[in-house]
Amino acid sequence: MAPFCCLPEIHRAPARVERDYVHWNATMRYSLFDGQRDIIILIARVLLMILFILSGWAKLTGFDGTVGYMTSLGAPAPMLAAAVAVIMEFFVGIILILGFYTRPLAFLFALFVLGTALIGHPFWNMVDPERAANMTQFLKNLSIVGGLLLLAVSGPGRFSLDGR
Repeated sequence: MAPFCCLPEIHRAPARVERDYVHWNATMRYSLFDGQRDIIILIARVLLMILFILSGWAKLTGFDGTVGYMTSLGAPAPMLAAAVAVIMEFFVGIILILGFYTRPLAFLFALFVLGTALIGHPFWNMVDPERAANMTQFLKNLSIVGGLLLLAVSGPGRFSLDGR
């Protein structure tokens, strides 16, 4: 019977397993979604914007109420603020789903959402339970800003009017 050192399959197995693991790990880290990148970006665009499109439609169809709400928040020029909200949420939201002028509009939308968080959810001026609810909304808006910044950097993907 051959000594242990003469059995190359057994002796080399750990190195092969380690090499295969390193290759698998690199594949997972760098190319897992390569084939699905464009469809995932499309899904992300829809998921990021659906909330805003629905909210923008409600603001558009109930514009007087939107102006009243902006007034109650102390927004400067409430009618103009309501019009900006409708344009951004409804119209720009649709344009972003379609993937047209995606990078600049995603960045602009990120600034809009940040402004909305600061004006609409000033939890630091509140007491509980209102404070907790508005802090959650504020942080939700910051999360959306993060997604919009990623969209601004990555672009709309192939399934878009921009086509990139």
